[in-house]
Amino acid sequence: MALPKANRLKSRKDFQAVFREGTRRHGSYFTLRALRPSSFMKKPSLDTAQTNVKPTKSVLFPVKIGISISTKVSKRAVIRNRLKRQISAALHKMLPQLSPGWRLVVVVKPTAAESKCVTQQFLQELEQLLAQAEVLNGHS
Repeated sequence: MALPKANRLKSRKDFQAVFREGTRRHGSYFTLRALRPSSFMKKPSLDTAQTNVKPTKSVLFPVKIGISISTKVSKRAVIRNRLKRQISAALHKMLPQLSPGWRLVVVVKPTAAESKCVTQQFLQELEQLLAQAEVLNGHS
């Protein structure tokens, strides 16, 4: 199952910001790059600034996720696309547990293509990396 459009990291500028300013967490199959939401907080609109009404709390963007998979993982596009679908399905299951506002990029390592039973292992490792980066709501 694909990620909803609101949760996809699309632009090159967003990917570069995550790679430049984000933190890294390494696993055996993935490297997780995570950018904290504080740098992506919405600024007050002109209407609220002119009427001197202060917003009660800042509004955050939804969590945005990108998946980066190189030809070093596999030369075959079929394998790369299958891995990408499996990773996005695992992330789709975890979406309600993720804190809002984060920008995440999952970089796939070549060991992921060599693994046989991938879905359950991917889910476990993604949960572990997200917890280390403190992106999960429970930080478990």
